[in-house]
Amino acid sequence: MPIEITNMSLPPPTADQVFCTVSALEAGLIELPDEMFITKATPGKITLAPSLSFLLQHSKSNKKFVFDLGIRKDYQNYPPVIVDWIKSTYPVKVTQDVFDSLKKGGLQPTDIDFVCLSHCHWDHTGDTHPFTKSRFLVGGACRSLFTNVYPGDPHGRFASDLLPEGRTEFLDPSGWKPIGPFPRAFDFYGDGSLYIIDAPGHLSGHINVLARTSSDGGWIYLAGDSAHHRNLITLESDIAVGHPAHVHNCAHEDKEAAHEHILRINKLLGLPRVQVLLAHDEPWFSKHKDGDSFWPGKIESL
Repeated sequence: MPIEITNMSLPPPTADQVFCTVSALEAGLIELPDEMFITKATPGKITLAPSLSFLLQHSKSNKKFVFDLGIRKDYQNYPPVIVDWIKSTYPVKVTQDVFDSLKKGGLQPTDIDFVCLSHCHWDHTGDTHPFTKSRFLVGGACRSLFTNVYPGDPHGRFASDLLPEGRTEFLDPSGWKPIGPFPRAFDFYGDGSLYIIDAPGHLSGHINVLARTSSDGGWIYLAGDSAHHRNLITLESDIAVGHPAHVHNCAHEDKEAAHEHILRINKLLGLPRVQVLLAHDEPWFSKHKDGDSFWPGKIESL
């Protein structure tokens, strides 16, 4: 049954509206076979896609918020199951990780106030350990992923020390309020500058970020792994199923929930002054790589 989306508009800015300056951070490349992710794919085509991170700086407080950490350079230090998966299915190339990207603009991991992980898959979590002063933010449902963890379970896909104890906030979306086409959003700073969006379907606890990029009405939506290819959010393709390398029957834990969320993201494409970026957004990356959209530059607001 199709979902009903009754309110697509985003809230207008207030007087003296605060916003976020958003900069892309290069954080590794990953080979993604198109047939694993989209219908109507060119047979055998492999996309060398980025695993993007983003730095969002609050225009008033200058608080620094990093969304996702990409792939770690020393990927051999992921749990063995993940290392094997990288070698067999998802080859990576990490000449510049999130630490290199921050350093280009004079920042260290200890300068980051908040690290928000869209979800706990290895190509988004990087190496969390150097962020010794950061508060970590994750979707609360990801707790379920940490029952059988590495190294206690040698076959565990998630490391026991991935999320720092005492500095991780497990966000519960049950009381969040709607914004635009999304039923559950959390006004993180309480001033309308940055919203964390409940983004179900891909993996337990998956979240996105919606941020204002100007004081007069610009927005950006950071969609994480809500979709692995732009053809999904434009509705030119559907989610592919049945590939033997999938843990589930498709790239998502819950295909129907993922599809519904993609339909909500699609509604943003029709709104003025709203940019939508995926974590593995190869077309955007190819156009902007090494340009001013990457830190110490910024993504220009629409």
